[in-house]
Amino acid sequence: VKGPDFRKVDLDTDQRGGILTQASVLAVSSYPNRTSPTIRGKYILNNLLGTPPPPPPPDVPALDDSKVGSDVSLRKQLEEHRANAVCASCHSKMDVLGFGLENYDAVGKWRTMDGKFPIDVGGAMPDGKSFSTAAGMRTVLLGSMPEVSRCLTDKIMTYALGRGMQPYDKRTLDRIQRTLAADGYHFQTLIREVVARIGRAHV
Repeated sequence: VKGPDFRKVDLDTDQRGGILTQASVLAVSSYPNRTSPTIRGKYILNNLLGTPPPPPPPDVPALDDSKVGSDVSLRKQLEEHRANAVCASCHSKMDVLGFGLENYDAVGKWRTMDGKFPIDVGGAMPDGKSFSTAAGMRTVLLGSMPEVSRCLTDKIMTYALGRGMQPYDKRTLDRIQRTLAADGYHFQTLIREVVARIGRAHV
């Protein structure tokens, strides 16, 4: 794409698709100087699957950034970190998702190498579903649409009401979920249902 004018560009690759491959999301879930599979995985758990991991122990040592991409790949370094069973209990859930986005650098640009090491994005989810590409991970996440939808509904309802969800909100959330599932999980249906429920609550 050349020139200053805005124009529609058709994508003929599966390298981009959905919010997870947008540069804004990829940058905010990275460090300024490198990617972080852990932060990206945590972002997905928090904002898409609604299963945030517990906070890390206070004495966890930081990775040696000077070795990443030169002496060892980031994936290999994190695998050594997960050798500790205490660390693995959370990192096994976060890192596999973050590795699925390692083809995107700290500002979201597509890449195939981590320094001098080829990037391996493959992984297996806790439920056994596996993927070997970033597009494959997105397909696996689509299989978790009920969980993704529930998490998004919770967040939009929180925004609309200006407060967190409470146990007595469960029936409303369940009704919205049933409607969403019946309509194929369209985003406009979610917005309509939230507005309708909030409107009735304030009549």
